[in-house]
Amino acid sequence: MEFTLKPSNFFLEQLDELSDKAKRILEAKMLLLKVNPFRYKRIQGYGLFLFRIRFEDNQKEKRVIYLVDKPYVKILCILDRDKEYKDLKKYLGRYDL
Repeated sequence: MEFTLKPSNFFLEQLDELSDKAKRILEAKMLLLKVNPFRYKRIQGYGLFLFRIRFEDNQKEKRVIYLVDKPYVKILCILDRDKEYKDLKKYLGRYDL
């Protein structure tokens, strides 16, 4: 079964701010998501099937946060790792989950 990726408008805005190298890395990882979205680490404590993809942009660690809602993978946002998911609850409030 192949999943359908559904990026949020907010994620697409954040994606525009990334370097070309980071965009290429994310593109490759997104192709893997279509096949198996459970391959990356799950985020605990939210009662949802939230996962994260680690990557680096301009020597800063970042995370792409996504939700698995079969048959869709909803790509929600990009978080800076140094904030340790503090903004995640605020970003989740933007979506009807």
